[in-house]
Amino acid sequence: MKIKAHIPNTLTLLNLFFGVMGIIQVLDGKIMHGAYFVLIAATFDFFDGFVARLLKVQSAIGKELDSLADVVSFGVLPGVILFSMAKSHSDQEWLPYLTLIVPMLSAYRLAKFNLDTRQSDRFLGLPTPANALFISTLPYLALQWPAFGQLITQPTSLVIIAWIFSILLIIELPLIALKFKNFGFGNNKFRYLLIVTGIVSFAWIQLAGIPLLILAYIALSILEQVSGSE
Repeated sequence: MKIKAHIPNTLTLLNLFFGVMGIIQVLDGKIMHGAYFVLIAATFDFFDGFVARLLKVQSAIGKELDSLADVVSFGVLPGVILFSMAKSHSDQEWLPYLTLIVPMLSAYRLAKFNLDTRQSDRFLGLPTPANALFISTLPYLALQWPAFGQLITQPTSLVIIAWIFSILLIIELPLIALKFKNFGFGNNKFRYLLIVTGIVSFAWIQLAGIPLLILAYIALSILEQVSGSE
């Protein structure tokens, strides 16, 4: 087999590696570091598919390996982040375990995605990287706005967040994919609004802006559906 055929799978394995590294950091008490490892893993997750298409070396094993890596980086890692946050604030030992719905339904979504041929130009349900980015950057949002942070870091709040966003992973809610058939504003206004929102959010409060971006992503997707835009 040619060496170039191994390049995308190597990038996928690096996605997995940094997902595991993130889990280790969070279990060591460095919850804030989790977001950096999600971002690094997401970068490798993007480039493995991009490089596979560029080199024309897509393979069945690459597709399966990608999902296995994503379960760790975008399922287990955010689940461990929520669990650790809930455990550090909870007086009830059993409560934090309810946050582990995140890796369970992340795995289900990824398995379903591999078999679903309808998601070529639009996602059905929240993508696991978006969910992982939302969860992993919540500590930054809590630090940015302490009053709001006290609310969202309550164990019960974290369990509610875990369940709501886990359900968003698997429900068939059409969500925007940044895939342009053309660059006209009329057909892509919600995509452009999403891009502008992302730039403004990140420029304003850096990593703390990512949860706001993900919420805007869901809201803009619903508005797009309601407006009947293609």
